[in-house]
Amino acid sequence: MGKEEMIVTPWKVSGDVDYDKLIEKFGTKPITVELLERIERHAGYLHVQLRRGIFFSHRDMDWWLDIYESGLPVGLYTGRGPSGPVHLGHLLPWFFTKYLQDTFDADLYFQMTDDEKFLIHPELSLEDTVGYTHENALDLIACGLNPEKTFIISDVKHISHLYRLALQVAKHITFSTAKAIFGFTESDNIGIIWFPAVQAAPCFIQSVREGRKVAVLIPAAIDQDPYWRMTRDIAEHLGFYKPAQMHAKFLPGLGRGGKMSASMPETAIFTIDPPERAAQKVMNAYTGGRPTVREQRMLGGDPSICTVFAYYYYLFEEDDERLKRLEEDCRSGSIICGECKERLAERVKIFLREFQERREKARELLDKFFLK
Repeated sequence: MGKEEMIVTPWKVSGDVDYDKLIEKFGTKPITVELLERIERHAGYLHVQLRRGIFFSHRDMDWWLDIYESGLPVGLYTGRGPSGPVHLGHLLPWFFTKYLQDTFDADLYFQMTDDEKFLIHPELSLEDTVGYTHENALDLIACGLNPEKTFIISDVKHISHLYRLALQVAKHITFSTAKAIFGFTESDNIGIIWFPAVQAAPCFIQSVREGRKVAVLIPAAIDQDPYWRMTRDIAEHLGFYKPAQMHAKFLPGLGRGGKMSASMPETAIFTIDPPERAAQKVMNAYTGGRPTVREQRMLGGDPSICTVFAYYYYLFEEDDERLKRLEEDCRSGSIICGECKERLAERVKIFLREFQERREKARELLDKFFLK
C-alpha cells in the first residue's frame, strides 16, 4: 500500500506527515543542539518535548532568546479553535507553553478563535463556539498557567481589543496574497477571508498594551504556520517585531495513521472522557504487534508504527531510560501488546482523574484569566 498524500493546512491535516519535507516546504529551520542548550541554560532542564524532538522547527527562536538575554521582556502567544472538547493532542503545546512561561517569565496571550470556528463549521452557532471557548478555557487553566500572566481572548467577546490591530493588518494584505497562502476559493464566505487579520492581531496586542515593541514567540503545531508567515511579512510595516515561532509535531490518533482528531472520537482521548471509557479506547488501539502472541514472543513488535508506544513517547513516559527499555522489550518480544496497553490504560486513567479535578477547580478561576 502506497503512502497517503500529505496535506497540512490550518483547517486540514491528513496523510503521512513528513516533518523534514514540511521544514523545506514552509521554509522554517530545524531546532539545533545549540538552540536546545541555550533554552536549557535558562530553564535548568530540557522539556521532554524538546528532548524528543516533538517541537522540531522554528522561526527566529534564536533572535527571541537574544532579546530575552539582553534584559528585555518577551511574550508568548498561542491559541485554540473551540469547535468541541479538548483532546490530548491539544494539551501537548499547552504543557510546553507553561514551561516557556515559567522559564522566561513571559505574559501569554491565548486566542480562542470562536469566530473562525463559527465561520467554517456550518453546524455550529455562535452560541456553540463561544460556549466551547469557556469549556476549553477550563482545560487551558488546568495545565497550570500563571493567572497573573495569562490572558485568554474570546474573539467574539473581546473583538474591541483586536479590531483596530486587525484593521491595520488587513489593509496590508491583498486578496491575492491571502488566496495564495490559504487557498481561498470563490465559494468561501467573506468572513473566513477576513479572519487571518484577526488571528494576526494577538501577535501585537502586548506591544500596544505596554506601549513598546515586545518580541513574541508562538509555540503551536506546524499546521498553523501559514498565519504567521503572512503576519511576519507585514509586522515591521506596522511598527512591530516579527513574531517568532516554534512548531510541534502532531500527536497520533489511536487508529492506524493520522493525527488525533475530534472527527474520529473513537481514536481520540478527550479531557472530559470518563477514565474507564478512555482506557477502553487504549485497549482498542492500533499497535505494531504481531498477529499472535507466539509470533510476538519470537519476532518482537515494531514500536515505530505503534500508537500505544507513541503515547508513552509523547506524553506518558518522561523517563528516557524507561522509554528505551520499553522499546527494547517490544522489539525483543519480552512484552506483548496486551500488557503494554494495560499499563498505558492505567496511566491514562490516573492522568484524566487528576486533570479533571484541576479542570473542575478552574471554574472558579475563569474570570481571572479572561482578558479585561
